[in-house]
Amino acid sequence: MNLPGHNKQSFLRRLYLRINRLLFGAPAPTYFLESYSQEGEDLVLNRLFGDKTAGFYVDVGAHHPKRFSNTFFFYQRGWRGINIDAMPNSMTIFNQERPFDINLEIAIIGEQGLATYYQFNEPALNGFSESISLGRDGLRDYKIINRTTISGMPLSDVLDKNMPSNTSIDFLTIDVEGLDFDVLKSNDWNRFRPKVILIEILASNLDSILSDPISTYLLDMDYRLYAKTLNTVFFVSDEFLAGELC
Repeated sequence: MNLPGHNKQSFLRRLYLRINRLLFGAPAPTYFLESYSQEGEDLVLNRLFGDKTAGFYVDVGAHHPKRFSNTFFFYQRGWRGINIDAMPNSMTIFNQERPFDINLEIAIIGEQGLATYYQFNEPALNGFSESISLGRDGLRDYKIINRTTISGMPLSDVLDKNMPSNTSIDFLTIDVEGLDFDVLKSNDWNRFRPKVILIEILASNLDSILSDPISTYLLDMDYRLYAKTLNTVFFVSDEFLAGELC
């Protein structure tokens, strides 16, 4: 996740509706969609999936049930999924706000074992990358407030234990502050094939993205680069492109 800014969309929408209610005595018509993502990723997904009212997502590095969430837009629509975050006690609020999801407090790493988790005064920056965490420590007003050793396991093991039967993944979103590629490689692509993958690739641009190791890896897995926000890149499976994507 890039260094967070201030998301004022929800406040502005409520203010807009309240003013129109006072002026006209009824709720104003809504000509826009409310986004909960940091860079509007949920709106890109909405274009990809259209009006689909039931689906399944997996969110690795879920952070918060609403803030900077790529999945809450769909949860409100009736979708369900798995939220995963390593931050201690992070799933307390998920269980309150997203009780119909599967909420897991666990680290996703390449092999089952232990890893050092860096916690910041801004939880959106928490992660396992030592170099990224130390580089951010002291930047602006951000600082490391704790280091914790946490057990983790590959994504394939977590999905094997928690995926509902006869369910496919519509989209997988990964944002784990620098170790996104490690999470990606820990999946079992023969068993778990999301239609769409969102993954953070920091400091990427349209010229360099095709040669990025993540792009090369996903191309080998039959996924195509499809869209991009500032730091999040979308890949779509060949199956989805061939049969379902309009």
